[in-house]
This record gives sequence, C-alpha cells and structure tokens, in this order.
Amino acid sequence: MSLYVTELRRLAKRRLTRLLLVLLVLGLAGIATAFSFSSHKLSPTVVAEAQAKSDADYRQAVKDWEKSVADCDAAVARGEKTEDRYGPDCGRQWQPQPEMFDPKWNLPYQFDFRGEFGNFIAVFAGAVALFAFLVGASFVGAEWSSGGMMNLLLWRPKRLAVLGTKLAAVLTAVLGVSVVLGALWTLAFWLIGTYRGSTAKMTSGVWQSTAISGVRALALVLAVGAVAFALASLGRHTAMALGAAVGVGVISEVGIRIAVAMAGVRFGDRYVLSTYALAWFQKQWKLIDYRSCDFAQGQCNPKEMLITWQDSALVLGLGGALVLIAAFWTMRRRDIT
Repeated sequence: MSLYVTELRRLAKRRLTRLLLVLLVLGLAGIATAFSFSSHKLSPTVVAEAQAKSDADYRQAVKDWEKSVADCDAAVARGEKTEDRYGPDCGRQWQPQPEMFDPKWNLPYQFDFRGEFGNFIAVFAGAVALFAFLVGASFVGAEWSSGGMMNLLLWRPKRLAVLGTKLAAVLTAVLGVSVVLGALWTLAFWLIGTYRGSTAKMTSGVWQSTAISGVRALALVLAVGAVAFALASLGRHTAMALGAAVGVGVISEVGIRIAVAMAGVRFGDRYVLSTYALAWFQKQWKLIDYRSCDFAQGQCNPKEMLITWQDSALVLGLGGALVLIAAFWTMRRRDIT
C-alpha cells in the first residue's frame, strides 16, 4: 500500500478530523436553515399589502400635514409667532408627496441569489478555512508530538517525500470536503432562492462569475490548510500553528493599524492582511483616504487606492510559499530524535 493512501486513511480515521467535519456540517446547515426563515417570497398578495400600507401611510401623512397647517393658520390669526414651531409659511412647502412612501419599504426581506450569494461564498470559505487550518495543523502536529513522525521515518527515511505526502493527503481531504460541501451549499441557497426568494437574472455569465468566486474561495481554503500544516511542522506541535495565527492576527489587525494611524501613513490598510483577503474575494478592494479632503472648500474628493485580486495573489501567495519553504527546509536539516 502506498504511503499516500495510508496517510489519507490515517487522516480520515482521526477522531478530531471526524469531529471537526461534523461540527462544520452542522454549522453550515444551521446557517442555511436559519437564513431560510428570514427570507420571504414576494407574492402578489404580499406586494399588494405593502402597496396598501404605503398608501395608508401617505394619506395619514397628508392628514397630519393639513392639520398642522390649519393649527398654524389659527395661531397666526391669534397673533402668535409660528415660524419656530411650524416653519415659514406654516410648512406649506412640506406637503407629503406619494413618492416619499415607497412600497418597497414595507416589503419583507427577500433573498436574491444573484446579488447576495457571493457573500455566502465568503461565509462558506471562512468556515471551511477554519476546518482546514485545524485539520492541517493537528494532523502533522500530533505526528511530531507523539513521536509518530520519527517512527515513520525509520520505515521511510525520505524526509521530504514523507512530509510532502502528508501535506498532499491533507490538501486532498480538504479539497474533497470543500467541493462536496460547496456543491451542497450552493444547492441549499438555490433552493432558498427558488422557494423563499428570487433566482431571477441568473445568466450563464453570472454562473461563470459565481464559479470563479468559488474557485478563489477554494484556493484560499487550500492555502490556509497548507500554511497551518507548515507552521505546525516548523514548531513540531499543533500549538505552534495556533499561536502563530493568533500572533499574526493581533499584529496585523491591531498592531499595524495602530502603528500606521500614529505615524500618519496614508492608506495604512494596505499593510493589513484582511485587506488582501477582502480583495481576493471581491476581485478588488478600494481604500479611501479621507484625510486628503479639504473640508474648508465645502466638498470632499478623497484620494483612493485600489487593491486588486492580483495584488492579493502576490502577497498571500508569497507569504504562504515562504512558510512552506521554511517547513521543508527545516525538515531536511533538523535533527530528528
């Protein structure tokens, strides 16, 4: 039996892997189920009720306005000052108009698959990326801390091949889970859109764009799993990956933001990892520097900086590659005892 197949079986039989998979499935199912109750199909009856409510609100507003004008006229006749309470000319210029009462404001929320599913791809990617991180880090971390890695190398002394095979097993498992659950996730929200929302205007071009977003999400999930695996291998313990993740998060999202703000750096968010994650999902992310505004002139045209998905691929890809290279380099040179 090949080492690759053996590692896949070992990964699949780990209780932590199975527990994390169950939690992932339950979490995603819970999100989809809860969201389905928040969306409502806009039937003709619901639309008519919203229109009736809007018309009633308009008529009531007109009555209140007419009463206010009449009260103001009566106050003027008594010689009272009314401008502070009713405005100039008793507020006649503020007569309610029908367009001020849009029926859409009275409609319940309706999920639009075309316009909103992209956000749920990001939610899915975040959940699966967490799964990939924990599975990747714990798989190799447990091997190091338990001594299993040393025993395996006695049987198969090719260090880089062993580590690479373990990494391939993790990525294969994560890929399989992502594809299967991603298909079910898409189906779930398509059904929500069909029966409790809208699936209008889903052209072939929109489906292609959705598929590309899914591929980007999958690439990010695999990258997270690979980096977690590499960090745990570097530290010979799962805690190394967890600690590094917390440290990078605190430094990037808190420390760097505070530092660039104190230093007055323009577009400081370009040094934050979350900016590149957002740009990767959204294809591009715009940074706005409101400090460039001259409010003394009465208008603001702030300077902008665009972070593209290509920039994200370079930054995130380079960072991930460096961690992987370090893991394999130390595997080749370290004293394994």
